[in-house]
Amino acid sequence: MEFGGKFIVIDGPDGSGKGTQLERLAELIEFHGGRCRRARDPGGTAIGDRIRHVLLGYDLSRMDPHCETLLFMASRAQLVAEVVRPALQAGQTVLCDRFISATCAYQGAAGMSREDIIALGRLAVGDTWPHLTIVLDLPPEVGFQRTGRKAHHARKNSMDRHAGQLSMFDDAKPDAMERRPLEFHRRVRQLFRELPAIYPAPVVIVDAGRDADSVWNDVKEAVRRATD
Repeated sequence: MEFGGKFIVIDGPDGSGKGTQLERLAELIEFHGGRCRRARDPGGTAIGDRIRHVLLGYDLSRMDPHCETLLFMASRAQLVAEVVRPALQAGQTVLCDRFISATCAYQGAAGMSREDIIALGRLAVGDTWPHLTIVLDLPPEVGFQRTGRKAHHARKNSMDRHAGQLSMFDDAKPDAMERRPLEFHRRVRQLFRELPAIYPAPVVIVDAGRDADSVWNDVKEAVRRATD
């Protein structure tokens, strides 16, 4: 496997095990003599972290989905310019927790057109799209069980819909997380599963409902095919 200069994203819902698989992938790359640069989305730079703070600290029920999507893309523009491109040019492998794939699912479930999301993504990152995006697929009910959070059924209240989008953050407050509607997350899962057909870069869906070792075998095989 040739890892140098590759940009790999692992995405998926809460409880899918993204952190575990990213750690294993970093260890594999380093075992083969590669150099890793870890990144997170949104954030990962001083400017991006300020944007992350705005998204985390603001009542998303009052934020228009277009504004929210543009903030995510602004963070990515800085991440790609400051971290991703320089690392790739230096022959490093960039491993990122979430990317534009997440916005296609979460902001898509909030009502944004995926075509508009991808067009904004092209504006933000140019041609620096991941060489591989692995989506860890998991029913939201299982994810809620794994994280110990409560799943609420969807209401017509827009605040509940937007609260669900906080699950894009590993540092969101639990009380906000518990307001997220189950139907919203079912839609998020469906949009993740549809990504291979509409995303402008390779996407592989991996069943994350199994034990971590079984998931890792599939992750490793997807990376092998992308880097051979």
